[in-house]
Amino acid sequence: MTGGKEMLELILRRQSERKYNENPVEQEKLDRVLEAGRMAPSACNAQPWKFIVATDKEVLTRLADAASAKLLGMNTFVSQAPVMIVIVREKPNLSSRLGGSIKSKDYSLIDIGIAAENICLQALSEGLGTCILGWFDEDRVKSILGIPGAKRVELIITLGYAAGEYRQKKRKPKDETVAYNKY
Repeated sequence: MTGGKEMLELILRRQSERKYNENPVEQEKLDRVLEAGRMAPSACNAQPWKFIVATDKEVLTRLADAASAKLLGMNTFVSQAPVMIVIVREKPNLSSRLGGSIKSKDYSLIDIGIAAENICLQALSEGLGTCILGWFDEDRVKSILGIPGAKRVELIITLGYAAGEYRQKKRKPKDETVAYNKY
């Protein structure tokens, strides 16, 4: 079991990797990463996700092209990643949808965010790097992977062995982001 200090150290090391080496990801590590995502908590246990794992070189090349915007300099690194995990939003169960309607919140998006971070933290514990992408051509991704048109592709996570260095995190000061007992 990971202790509190070890968990915080893992979180402090977690960063968006934008440089990967060519080493393949071992299947047993990939399986644990996917299990961490699958076991994420969700509102009313809806589990409103499907993870599509891309490892085929041709598929990865096409996804990289759909996720990058060369003129804007966006996601030009994704072609280096040996694995991409595409997260598709699935219809949540009735109780999650009803609760979301009453509270005017789309819990499925929150749930997908939790699952994505579980994936990223497990990957880091396996010695792997990740980057969560929200910028991509959704229609092209759907076409490449045969995702039904009515579904939403919410995120793509690149995964592989990081070739870059750890970057010092830049965060707002604690007094700007944490308050006790009042705003």
